Amino acid sequence: MNYLAHALLAGPDDDYRLGGLLGDFVKGPLSPAPPQFSAAVVKGLLLHRRIDSFADAHRAFARSRQRVSVERRRYSGIVVDMFYDHFLAAHWARFSTQPLESFSAAVYALLSRRPLPDRLARILPRMRQEDWLASYREPAAVGRALDQIAVHRLKRSNTLSGAGGELLQCYAQFESDFLEFFPAAMAFAEGFRRQRA
Repeated sequence: MNYLAHALLAGPDDDYRLGGLLGDFVKGPLSPAPPQFSAAVVKGLLLHRRIDSFADAHRAFARSRQRVSVERRRYSGIVVDMFYDHFLAAHWARFSTQPLESFSAAVYALLSRRPLPDRLARILPRMRQEDWLASYREPAAVGRALDQIAVHRLKRSNTLSGAGGELLQCYAQFESDFLEFFPAAMAFAEGFRRQRA
């Protein structure tokens, strides 16, 4: 899952949501808890990791990864994460009563109020200005994001650039996988939060 999915799956608590959003930026053990984070932020970080494991094991997510071309299969997890954020944005009203634009604004406001890892602090102004979260509803925005990841996040030469085109080639199939997967992911995340309340 990418930023939009992790923000929603973290639930309404700000600390949980912050942890969910920091998951790609905070590495290493969470026990003992890193002292710079509250207990709820650590639970959000842990939830992020559990959601990623849940996704990797889910049959619909695995099907989506197999739909990615052999040329880009090595990066299929990244590709599918981004495609699923597109479908979440496109089907937002199915999964949240809060309008996507106001949800996105609340996420950016939360991030701007809290200390962030350097890499996230550097990208936040652009993320907010370009409204990455809501822009994912447009396939072209997902393609641009994947192209940026290919250039700026992957350290070695890669074939990720142009991966956005694969969304349109198998759009209905990816969408069907997402609509099978995401309700299960929501139930999984809600169960995690309830157990640790």
